[in-house]
Amino acid sequence: MSSIALSKSQFIRGLQCHKSLWLYKNRPDLREKPTSSQQALFDQGTYVGELARELFPGGTTIKFEEGTFEEKIKRTQGLISSGAKTIYEATFQYDDILVMVDILNKGERGWDLYEVKASTKVKSVHENDVAVQYYVLNGTGLRIEKAFLVHINNQYARQGSLDINRLFTTEDLTRVAKAKQSFVLDELQKIREGIKSSEPRVDISPHCCDPYGCDFQKHCRKHIPQTSVFDINRLSSQKKWALYSEGILEFGNIPNDYPLNQAQKIQIEAELTGKDFIDKSSISQFLETLYYPLYFLDFETFNPAVPLFDGVRPYQKTPFQYSIHYQREKDGKIYHEEFLAEEGTDPREKLAQELVEHIPENSCVLAYNCGFEKGVIRELAKQFPKLQKQLMPIHDSILDLMDPFQKKAAYKKEMNGSYSLKSVLPAFAPEMSYEEMKISDGGQASGSYATLHLIGDEKRRTEVRKDLFEYCKLDTLAMVKILEKLKEL
Repeated sequence: MSSIALSKSQFIRGLQCHKSLWLYKNRPDLREKPTSSQQALFDQGTYVGELARELFPGGTTIKFEEGTFEEKIKRTQGLISSGAKTIYEATFQYDDILVMVDILNKGERGWDLYEVKASTKVKSVHENDVAVQYYVLNGTGLRIEKAFLVHINNQYARQGSLDINRLFTTEDLTRVAKAKQSFVLDELQKIREGIKSSEPRVDISPHCCDPYGCDFQKHCRKHIPQTSVFDINRLSSQKKWALYSEGILEFGNIPNDYPLNQAQKIQIEAELTGKDFIDKSSISQFLETLYYPLYFLDFETFNPAVPLFDGVRPYQKTPFQYSIHYQREKDGKIYHEEFLAEEGTDPREKLAQELVEHIPENSCVLAYNCGFEKGVIRELAKQFPKLQKQLMPIHDSILDLMDPFQKKAAYKKEMNGSYSLKSVLPAFAPEMSYEEMKISDGGQASGSYATLHLIGDEKRRTEVRKDLFEYCKLDTLAMVKILEKLKEL
């Protein structure tokens, strides 16, 4: 059997789905571009990989942009021959499989390979990743003594300078990698046979998102109607896939006796009939819980893998911005306050101080999906005890504007089963939209702020800050509009 060239990432893709790899090799035009949020995650992974090199300082880097892969392989061999002890992105090829090792370090008995992940634990896909690298390096004749996975330790709380040795955890996967060598060989044969054939007939299934979200899903899901059983809110994934396996895609094909809760029945009936569901009594009960002054609150947070500030753990949510719209009295004038931290600084204490100044005692606070805002405030109160007596009353006064929509007291088919703010707003206030915004979701906002301090052009930084202000402001203005619509109903 003639071999087919593969990279390590292509091998991992093929393990997940032969069709995905076939499309990657033969129909790259069908591949979806990563969203800004996905790209931010990729960039974060790259940064974590570079940071982990400090575990073995003084090594030589084989830069991705320096020459062809053949040249990188020759340079790697040259460094090994000349007595190099540590190489970053050491490049090897064996059996037409190309790998670039994050960290290759010379130990007392042989070479150790280290794969770095921004994950907080070892996953099976990581074991396969290390196993194929072990296969290639051993195949080239390089003696591999140990194979490790380096990942983030999410129990580490930063204090002062970043402690690289506490930030990362190193797991020995040597035994696993050795045990998986026959698996690697078997899967390589299957993958190569699949690539040489016509497009594999692989149906969609949970594997499309496990372990990674596939970037060919639009192509593979083109037979799925715009609204399908996959959109039924709070129906388990297992039940959705069971319906699909029975050939049931559209709401109209769901058996009448299929077990659904009341909210799901409302969603399906609204889709089939176009009928709006408005429970005036439930809406009135919700409105009666509100009092004045009334504050609409929304936070934006970012959660970098590498903690930037004292007391913060990896991936811990750190608030950097909020928007507040408020009314001092019923039907009164709408006012607005906002806060956006200076980039590159610890935003938490100043944000907390500004927040308690902007929201007076005995106010009613509305948030959308308020568990998020409450969690942010609880964490701030824990981090800054001197502000706890002012922060916790705000926390305790928060009510959730999502409740009437989550409980289907107000539902329109345009919501497509979702009760998120981004779904409710166009359904009830189509005159307002996030579509023309340069920053249009929380992931974009988080990524934009996280990298803001790296932008050297002051004019560009000012533009991004303006975009952040506009996005967060729209979130609370949308809440104001949605409350008005509930009152009208």
